[in-house]
Amino acid sequence: MFDCIIIGLGPAGATLARLLAENSASPLKIAAVDKKHVPSGDTPHQFDKPCGGLLAPDAQKALAKFDLTLPGELLVSPQIFSVRTIDLDCGKTRYYQRFYLNLSRRMFDEWLISLIPQSVSLFRGCSCSSITRTNDGFAVTVADSDDPNAEKQTLYAKYIIGADGANSIVRRTFFPKFNPRSYVSIQQWFAAEKLTFEPGIPAAQKTASPFYSCIFDSENTDCYSWSISKDGYLIFGGAYPAKDCRKRFEAQKQKLKAYGFDLDTPVYTEACQVLRPASPAHFQTGRDGVFLIGEAAGFVSPSSLEGISSALESARLLARILTCGAQKTPSRLAGEYRRATAKLRCKLLFKLLKCPFMYSPLLRRLVMASGLEALKLE
Repeated sequence: MFDCIIIGLGPAGATLARLLAENSASPLKIAAVDKKHVPSGDTPHQFDKPCGGLLAPDAQKALAKFDLTLPGELLVSPQIFSVRTIDLDCGKTRYYQRFYLNLSRRMFDEWLISLIPQSVSLFRGCSCSSITRTNDGFAVTVADSDDPNAEKQTLYAKYIIGADGANSIVRRTFFPKFNPRSYVSIQQWFAAEKLTFEPGIPAAQKTASPFYSCIFDSENTDCYSWSISKDGYLIFGGAYPAKDCRKRFEAQKQKLKAYGFDLDTPVYTEACQVLRPASPAHFQTGRDGVFLIGEAAGFVSPSSLEGISSALESARLLARILTCGAQKTPSRLAGEYRRATAKLRCKLLFKLLKCPFMYSPLLRRLVMASGLEALKLE
């Protein structure tokens, strides 16, 4: 029997587990379940879900609140401070300054997990197949995520925390009518030495200069796509409407050939659901002993799809509520957490005001034509 069971050990779940376990004034008995196995092999950057692995300034600020310093081994090469913005609708290209840190997302998650105190019971490589209410809390059934015949075991807890991303089983189980806007994110990795990015230059003279790019193409998606150079690889991915998502992805790759992208020989492919809130109704924080944090709660930027900063912040807020709420009812705790996230929810909704200037082809064309805040590269 645990006080809390956390489903998912991404940035949100790992941070919450650490903060709850570090609270010496009111120690809680905590379990954390995560379907991803401990990484092994020769693919140090391969991840189970599409993520560019760029740490945005908001996420850097969120880490600073915990007084955490990022280990150097998490960073990958190159570190680039401009983004090549390509508008396939009007054919314009601009460069804009950005201050991202290029890192291995898998190693970043592993580092956050390594900070969790040993008092937390970790169930790694385990899928959660069902969650049911009991008289005094919840029962969670888990088993090896790779073995359909594995023996199942049941964990019990007073509280359940969903930190399991866009396709959260916690959210689907307890809030089945909650239907936030979602896309399918697809990402492929390519060996950089086999790629060339300079159109109009003979193949023998081409070089694969590292860069980041942000790509807009309203014919295939009303969201955006990206490319990132990372330790000898180029990753290309995007977020697409679920219908014909793979067809849209491949069509976009073909259009990018005119810009010097050669994306015919991927090393491997990743795909998952991603949320993109569009209204206050697209956030769900939980109730009655169930809490949602990070992307499971809908806490993702609607303009950039960045979610690490919100994952860290929502975990910090819920940890503060739970560690001070030993004598409070589940309903009161849910209300306090909802109010505590008001600033975060408003911040994410405010980013909707930015979306027309990014995703409306006409407004985007005007912004790019103006050259506002664009870099002039020598």
